[in-house]
Amino acid sequence: MNLQWYDWIGMLGTFLVVGSYFLLQSGRLSGTGLPYQLINIAGSSCILVSLVGGFNLAVALLQCTWIVISLYGIARGWRQRHSAAKPSPG
Repeated sequence: MNLQWYDWIGMLGTFLVVGSYFLLQSGRLSGTGLPYQLINIAGSSCILVSLVGGFNLAVALLQCTWIVISLYGIARGWRQRHSAAKPSPG
């Protein structure tokens, strides 16, 4: 088996995505927390990079969707934290 640099990047990405999911399921990460979202973005980005060696549209769409959902989660969490920190008028 002759692995290229992009294969190693892809395996790292797979480890990150599956690892973050395991940490979520084991209660070590919160699904709404920033670390979980960032790990997913990093993992999906690595998997996208690995497609340099052989493009697959289905995998590319899946990873792009995963990144968009993670970015949405970051924005949602940020809005919730900032709205909770604001004092209510009155």
